[in-house]
Amino acid sequence: MALEICVKAGTGAPDQLGDCPFCQRVLLTLEEKNIPYTTKLVDLGNKPQWFLDISPEGKVPVINIDGKWVADSDVIVRILEEKYPESSLVPPPEFASAGSTLFSPFVKFLLNKDPKAEDETKQAFLKELKTLDGHLQANGPHIAGPKVTSIDLSLVPKLYHIDTTVGHFKNFNAFDGLVHVNNYVGLWFQSKSFKATAATKDLVIAGWSKKVNGA
Repeated sequence: MALEICVKAGTGAPDQLGDCPFCQRVLLTLEEKNIPYTTKLVDLGNKPQWFLDISPEGKVPVINIDGKWVADSDVIVRILEEKYPESSLVPPPEFASAGSTLFSPFVKFLLNKDPKAEDETKQAFLKELKTLDGHLQANGPHIAGPKVTSIDLSLVPKLYHIDTTVGHFKNFNAFDGLVHVNNYVGLWFQSKSFKATAATKDLVIAGWSKKVNGA
C-alpha cells in the first residue's frame, strides 16, 4: 500500500511540485528505498482546511504511516529507516555530521541586505563549500564513499537550491573550482531519484524570491 505524503506545491504553480528541500529529502528516501507513495501538493500560501487538520502547524512534509500523520523530515526519515530497513541508508557515525553546517551560512549570504556584510557572509559560505569539497575528495563519490546514505539525501536538495539561487540572485557559480562538489552534484542531479523529486529551477527561484527581495 502506497504511503501518502503532503509536500509543498510550487509558488504560483499549485499543480506542480514545489521547492522545499526537506520535502525532497523525504521523497528521495522513499525513492531510494523503493517505497510506493503518492503525493498531495499543498499550496502553503493558501493552506486548505484538510491539511491544517492533519498538520496544525501548517508545515510540510507530513506523511501517513500506519494511519498516523507524522511531521518533520528528521522524524520521518528515522521512522522510514526503522520500518523499511531494507536498502539501509544509515551512515557510518563518523560521517553523520558531514555538510550539516552548510545551509545556514548559505541562507545568511543569500538573504544579506547589508553591503558591509556581503563579503563576510560570502566567505563564510564559501568556506563551508570548500570543507565539503575536501571531504568529498577524501571520501567520495558520496558522503560515505560508494554507499548512498541519508546524509546524501539531506544534502543534495540543499546543494540544488544553492546552485540555482546563487547563480540567479548573486550572479556567480557557487561551485566554481570545487572539482569534487561539482562531480558530486553532477552525479546526483542526473540520477533517477533526483529527477523524480526535484522542483524545476524556476520554481526554486520563485520560492526564494520573496525572501530575497524582502517582500
